[in-house]
Amino acid sequence: MNPSAPQPSASQPSAPLATSATTSFCIEHADLVVTMDAQRRELRDGAVVTDGPAIVWVGVTADLPPALREAAHEVIDARGRIVLPGFVNTHHHFYQTLTRVIPAAQDAVLFDWLKTLYPIWAELTPEAVFVSTQLALTELLLSGCTTSSDHHYLWPNGSRLDDQFAAAETIGMRFHGARGSMSLGESQGGLPPDRVTEDEASILRDSRRVVETFHDASRFAMRRVVLAPCSPFSVTPDLMRESAALARSFGAEMNVHLHTHLAETKDEEEFCLARFGYRPGDFAEHLNWTGDDVWHAHCVHLNQAEIDVFARTHTGVAHCPNSNMRLASGIAPVRAMRDAGVAVGLGVDGSASNDGSHLLNEVRQCLLLQRVMGNPHAMTAREALEIATLGGAAVLGRADIGALAPGMAADLVAFRLDTLWHAGGAVHDPVAALVFCQPQPVDWAMVNGRVLIMDGAPVHLDVGGLVERHNCAARALVARAG
Repeated sequence: MNPSAPQPSASQPSAPLATSATTSFCIEHADLVVTMDAQRRELRDGAVVTDGPAIVWVGVTADLPPALREAAHEVIDARGRIVLPGFVNTHHHFYQTLTRVIPAAQDAVLFDWLKTLYPIWAELTPEAVFVSTQLALTELLLSGCTTSSDHHYLWPNGSRLDDQFAAAETIGMRFHGARGSMSLGESQGGLPPDRVTEDEASILRDSRRVVETFHDASRFAMRRVVLAPCSPFSVTPDLMRESAALARSFGAEMNVHLHTHLAETKDEEEFCLARFGYRPGDFAEHLNWTGDDVWHAHCVHLNQAEIDVFARTHTGVAHCPNSNMRLASGIAPVRAMRDAGVAVGLGVDGSASNDGSHLLNEVRQCLLLQRVMGNPHAMTAREALEIATLGGAAVLGRADIGALAPGMAADLVAFRLDTLWHAGGAVHDPVAALVFCQPQPVDWAMVNGRVLIMDGAPVHLDVGGLVERHNCAARALVARAG
């Protein structure tokens, strides 16, 4: 941990984080440690000890073995803070940070919103993909997120998934890069313009390449690859089937997952019925897109029979409450999914349909949106936090993140409780205050045993320079689109 470490200039991309010798930390005297362990323990005056990428001890500070404290390379006093497992983001489109609040798309439903933005996104470059990935990950990290997936599905002008993995390495977060794709253009009855689609044989070749190049199935892996055709209205059924077969051809040891959008809007439901003769959830099952290696984004319009199929097949869902409200898509039946046993995680979704990447805000909205239909018991603060941690880990197929327990990844975040926004709340219930009260940025964050945020700021990144480069890329993108 070195707040005075050299910072990248505004004109140069951040260098990858240096690999340091194994470091151990003792985090002690936290007002509360929320473990999310099997007993869901909440420990007052709690402590966590890490060694390298793993947690080695969790408990009350008074019970902390002296030898562990003495062996730690650094001791962090966490008084005035609540410590939790890092949040897990299960659905995003990093590149959309470049097109937030585009005027023509501010008040559109999904299909019209997409048609407005496709011509702008067609001008993406490798540099734009790189810098938007850096910015989105930094924004997520500052909201308490330590692991994120991203669903990038158009690759114009030489951009590749390689650009995202390079950018993620400079930030230091766990990253599941989804090799998205679109192959069904307007000329074939799809939604996107033909110029942003790809040939399906090329998609499958590159999908194999990125899995073989980047996918790491080991415990505590920092990068994994997901195969992710975009949606039923932008790819063919053949590509869906072939992508599923390709992912599964790598075997259970590699555990390559599948991801797509599903049942986001009524328009999509009508499209699936008219074109394929199936409802979206039934269509997914027909294409072999169910199972514990699959998760779908949104699922706003699944009916109970489809929810039951997802539960039976252990198919996951990424719930994106802010985006669903922003695009007037509806309210996902998360309560019904949870009651049926469906694994549900949270996603901020694209920053052009959310205009932010604050995962703690998604936790709050997840709670509120389930209650808005009239049932105050539809979601609790602790359940919403569980969805953001253990739920996200389950959706991504990871058993090494989402909880603070010995042997789990050293991914921890801490929020201050002694703030204006928590006053009169944290003194009664710190966990509920974190969710019900105004969402705040994280005070510090650790990923894989490395401290990345200290005193509310990245320790290795020039945020001002990153914002400047990102804004230049955003202006250039819109200018090229005319």
